[in-house]
Amino acid sequence: MNSNTVRAAVGAVIVIVAVVLLIVLESNNSDSSATTTKGVTTIVIENGEPVGGIAQLTYNKGEEVRFVVDSDVSEEVHMHGYDIMKDVKAGGSVSFDFPATIEGVFEAELEGRKEQILELTVNP
Repeated sequence: MNSNTVRAAVGAVIVIVAVVLLIVLESNNSDSSATTTKGVTTIVIENGEPVGGIAQLTYNKGEEVRFVVDSDVSEEVHMHGYDIMKDVKAGGSVSFDFPATIEGVFEAELEGRKEQILELTVNP
């Protein structure tokens, strides 16, 4: 093997490692402020908006969807598609726990403000 072939092979390996590292770091650096603890995701609402952007949740059909909304504003939280509505008081929280029975992509929003806070994907 000549030195040009070795350099090309080393360069290719470096590029591959850099791409893999970038993918791993990007997947760990989500824009969403939602945190998950023991299967429950918490969405924090400040000034009527989800901190860090819209939370992304993915479940398989039949699993339990579980999330909590901690809010600094009084509002109705509406889980579209499943048509579940719950009120949250300013400074309070509300919990959602329901089976993923409908496949598709759905949003939860602060109904009165029309502010999306969550995107729920239910796979088959």
